Amino acid sequence: MGELGLVLLSGEHALDRPIRWVYLTELVETGRYLSGNELVLTGLIGPQLRERPEDLVDDLVDAGATALGVGLSEHDEVPARVREACARRGLPLLEVSRELSFGAISELVTRRLTTERAAGLATVLGRHRRLIASVAEGSGLESVFKVTQAELGRACWVLSPTGRVVVGPGQDPPDARRLAAEYLTAARLPQVVMGGPEGPRTLLPINSRAAHRVAGWFLACEGELADLPDEVRESAHELAALAALERARLEEGQKVERRLLGELLDPALTEPAEIGARMRTCGLDPARPFVAVACALGDAYGTDTAEGVEVLRELMPEATAVTAIEGEAVTVVRAEDGVQGLVERLREAAVLLEAGLVRERLTVGVSGPATGPSMLRGAVEEARHTRRLAAARRAGRAHVVTSDEIHSHALLLATVPDGVRRSFRERLLRPLQDYDSEHNSDLVATLAAFLDHSGSWNKCAAALHLHVNTLRYRIRRVEELTGRDLSTLEDRVDFFLALRAM
Repeated sequence: MGELGLVLLSGEHALDRPIRWVYLTELVETGRYLSGNELVLTGLIGPQLRERPEDLVDDLVDAGATALGVGLSEHDEVPARVREACARRGLPLLEVSRELSFGAISELVTRRLTTERAAGLATVLGRHRRLIASVAEGSGLESVFKVTQAELGRACWVLSPTGRVVVGPGQDPPDARRLAAEYLTAARLPQVVMGGPEGPRTLLPINSRAAHRVAGWFLACEGELADLPDEVRESAHELAALAALERARLEEGQKVERRLLGELLDPALTEPAEIGARMRTCGLDPARPFVAVACALGDAYGTDTAEGVEVLRELMPEATAVTAIEGEAVTVVRAEDGVQGLVERLREAAVLLEAGLVRERLTVGVSGPATGPSMLRGAVEEARHTRRLAAARRAGRAHVVTSDEIHSHALLLATVPDGVRRSFRERLLRPLQDYDSEHNSDLVATLAAFLDHSGSWNKCAAALHLHVNTLRYRIRRVEELTGRDLSTLEDRVDFFLALRAM
């Protein structure tokens, strides 16, 4: 601002400091009235200032002032004590001639600030309009990244909680999984992640409708955004907001696919030809193998359906559609390459998500391979019952189980309604339980051991540390109380299933 004719007396190293406002003072304790980055002007007229000018300089530096201007209306030159104090504290010192009023300086600085802020606002609004237009036109996040990449001056990626790169500048970050783990366990966001060979990363949340982090995305940027200018940080937050907008747009588009899959799995749909036609609409070839996958966040019967749908979509990005059935998220996918590879990928992703599960449990059930319209409904039921059995195991916060890992009788019992299973168990075992309670005996435990040893008297007696005659007496008592004959295979099977249904 050469037109002011100011003379710089010290602080050449700090001429790049910004000026936010102009403040006029004749008080020593001026710092309490400052917010930082002010050009402070004084005539050193007040008696305290004349006596203690060094205190004013110290106070301004502590308050974050940009520079000090001293007018010569009362002085022939700026006092040496002021020059020495400013040089010592590194505060730029300006000499204001007698012909120049403080009002003229304040007016010119204010006019310049207003012009720059208007230009900056126009730039921000212009960029915002371009970004919004890009998203509205359906160009996707790739075009949004191209618009903001130059302004940010650093690489950014939109990542999923399993470390999957949704969009980025080309090369995937080598520490994507570590960043995902940091995102899932961060006490608060944004957060700066240190310690990696690639340098610090700043993680920002992408606020979508997902209430849980395991069902959301996040933005990872190179470096620490706190060290950057406000407009650059604003661009990063704007990018995260637009990523959330794009995700919401994708979720809206998936509603049709979800509805089609829901109609395909409708129990009222029984005609094989119609099922086959709808499978093709959902991207499934009825003549090729497929598997069903069920997922839930919560207890054995699932609770957070919406979150479960998002998590299953993240676990299986190749799934055409994911729908919800009675508290569980369900999908059906092609399985030309078998089930093993699919299960390994699911387990690997589930382990990564486990870091973000504090109160909830994530359980996934996978059916065996099936082919043909008539097998579709059975595969879905198999996956759902397998998932429920996985939840009952209480092993870890993220558990993936296939139907091959479940004993056939357990899978069969899982398909039986709770009321029927409970009635069957009560009818066979209640007389024995009542007898044990009344006589302090162990008929139920003895029966279980007898069946576990395939009805061998000697092996069972040895395992229970009983005489064979005592064992025979107890089994005869079981038969009398229940009216069953444990020498027959049919009655042994009934007792075996009743015990497993407990």
